[in-house]
Order: sequence, then C-alpha cells, then structure tokens
Amino acid sequence: MLPWQNERLGDEVNFAFSLRNNVVTLDTLRVDGLPGRFILGTAAPVTVIDPNFSLRAGSTHSVNLSDKQTIRITPQRLSLGGVADGIIGADTWRRHALTIDYKSGLVTYQKEGIHPGQMTLYRYTGAPTVTVSVDGRDIQAVVDTTSPDTLVLPRATDGRGSVHVMLAGTDFGATDVQFSNVTQPRIGNRMLTHFLVTIDYGKSVVGLWRDPRVPLRS
Repeated sequence: MLPWQNERLGDEVNFAFSLRNNVVTLDTLRVDGLPGRFILGTAAPVTVIDPNFSLRAGSTHSVNLSDKQTIRITPQRLSLGGVADGIIGADTWRRHALTIDYKSGLVTYQKEGIHPGQMTLYRYTGAPTVTVSVDGRDIQAVVDTTSPDTLVLPRATDGRGSVHVMLAGTDFGATDVQFSNVTQPRIGNRMLTHFLVTIDYGKSVVGLWRDPRVPLRS
C-alpha cells in the first residue's frame, strides 16, 4: 500500500529506471528524441550533457519523458568521462515533484506536487536534504541519486568505516559508510532504496516513506 493510494492524483508521468552500478539510470527517457545513458541527478541543479552526445543545433533542447510529455531544457555541456551521456538535473522538473519507487523501478513526475501520505517530511534550502542521525548526532545529508553508496561523510582522509545510522524513524544500526573530502554529507542509493522518495522542488520538501517491500538489509 503506497502512502497516497487513496488520493486523487493530478497530472503524472511514469517512466522506468534501473540501478546500474547502483546508480539511478533512466532507461526510457530520451534527449532531443535520442536514446542514451541518462542518470537521475536529484542534487544536480542543472542538467549536464556530455559533448560526445549529439544534440540538435541551438541552446534549447528537449527531455522526452514519454511520447506525450516533453520538457524544454537548456543544459550545460561537460565531459562525464564515459560514465553517462547525461545527468538529468533539477532544472528538468522545475517547480514540480518527483517520486522514486525503487522497488517498482519507476520514477513519477508529479505536476501537482507532493502527496505526503504517511511520509516523513524534510524542508530544505539549496540542494534536497534530509536529517540523518549518525552516532546520535543529527546531520543534513544531500539526497544524491548519482551516489551508489549508503552515506558519504566529510573527512580529510578517504576511507570507510562503520557508524550507527537512523533515518526517518528507521534504525539501520551499524552501517558501512564512505569517508571523503566532501563539503556536505550525501546519502546514496544503498540507503535510499529502503524508502519511497519524493522530492518536491517547488515546495522545497523531501518526503521519505519506509517501504516494507524492501528488507532492511537489502
């Protein structure tokens, strides 16, 4: 039972994704009508397209969610080193909402905005963030679907370690995390997969709903 199953939903578009190397890859999405390997970048403010991907002439381009739903964007050109043809950023969704159903492999673009249902809600400024308890201390972590890890925590020296993590009322216990020279903690797909995740870019709210279909240690 999804948290908003009995609500009347507005104008929505569903499109499929897969976890390739534990990164959210949008399988059916096209840019300028062309297929490619496009990664969902929930924390990326602007869509980035690799220079090796052929865009049509001009500065304005299109993201094709489906045969009937196209969104105009003005992406940046930046080499992605062969990792992907593009990272689809927040500019694509503008002031609307996006829900990621990891269990079903579906992303839902919600023009009407968030349907909070039984979700735990987090308001943010800047990039989408949630509050995570790490060893009993609350921190703000960026929701980053380009990260294949659990948590990436700031530290001058790179490495891995174990910390006690709690998120949205769920106790993950001792959790393997990455330490890296980053400016802000980031939460990745190894942890996000346990939740239904909604980001409402218009209202600057992240909603998390613990998905009982996913075992805690998946």
